[in-house]
Amino acid sequence: MQEQLVALLPRLRRFACALTGSVDEGDDLLQAACERALSRAERWQPGTRLDHWMMALTRNLWIDGLRSRRRRAEVAYDPDSDDRGFDGSAALEASATLERVRALVAQLPPEQREVVALVTISGLSYREAGEQIGVPTGTVMSRLARARARLAEAIADPGA
Repeated sequence: MQEQLVALLPRLRRFACALTGSVDEGDDLLQAACERALSRAERWQPGTRLDHWMMALTRNLWIDGLRSRRRRAEVAYDPDSDDRGFDGSAALEASATLERVRALVAQLPPEQREVVALVTISGLSYREAGEQIGVPTGTVMSRLARARARLAEAIADPGA
């Protein structure tokens, strides 16, 4: 299981960062998910998909964190906290665009952010994403369409 988990780390990291809207928080979430998986390895059944189990574990930890933050009224993401420091105008522009997209994705409702992370970033099919979060494929498609429309509108109107 440990070798399989190591192979999944890049994909799980992208998923965690997308859910949290922050690289630092995503890394923390990924670490917590790996710790939980390794301490409860007996709960994973060999022959089943480790990636689904790990994504569900990561998602559940993220949801627990959201609930906890809501209770404490903490800010989940500060777009000014990630100082990139790239040289060159193209690199600066790319960094600014990436930060803007991250900030826009972080502003999506959690249900929409989750399907964006599963389908767009992790590459799951609509069906797989629906199975992962326990909703019908049509719900995944609807949430993703609303998220894409919201992002397109925000990108088209940079002043908003």
